[in-house]
Amino acid sequence: MEKQEYTITLYTENSIGMIGRIATIFSRRKINIESMNTSPSEAYGIHRFTIVITESEEVVRKLCRQIEKQVEVLKAYYNTNDEVIWQEQALYKVPTEIVTEKAPIERLLREYGAHAVVIRNDYTVFETAGHREEIDKLTEALAQYNLIEFVRSARIAIIKDSEGFHKKLKEFERAEPVEEVVENEYLDKQDNVFSM
Repeated sequence: MEKQEYTITLYTENSIGMIGRIATIFSRRKINIESMNTSPSEAYGIHRFTIVITESEEVVRKLCRQIEKQVEVLKAYYNTNDEVIWQEQALYKVPTEIVTEKAPIERLLREYGAHAVVIRNDYTVFETAGHREEIDKLTEALAQYNLIEFVRSARIAIIKDSEGFHKKLKEFERAEPVEEVVENEYLDKQDNVFSM
């Protein structure tokens, strides 16, 4: 089967160690994660992971099923690039003297929708958002103008389907409400409980 880029979206409980457990599922299968973002979702207490990989659909389908077996994972979806609206953000640091002295760089930054977020005597930091290919082209162009530093964020993506996941998540919460976490009553008495 032919490999292509997929965006995997996971909805999880916000628990410690979740990133590590999810990353382990990928590494055991020798699947490279190209990009991973985690953030709160539209539903209170639920986190959303956005993971980008290049694999065959069969592998991605099996992977999502395996991820859903994790206790804290509510749902795992996968989509092609055509099925999501996505962006990445980038910051570029260039010498301020080059920005002020060269008209081509100003046109270039306007063409890519970049705007200044910090202007100092020694450097200027520009920010832009777009698809990876656009960001890569701007990075290559700025490299000719003494690009000092560059960083790109992980992908963020929203599924094009108008319903989104929120409605399904609310139905899931009504069917299986999350239990309140109960403090272990023996936690501070371990010496007494485990003494011989």
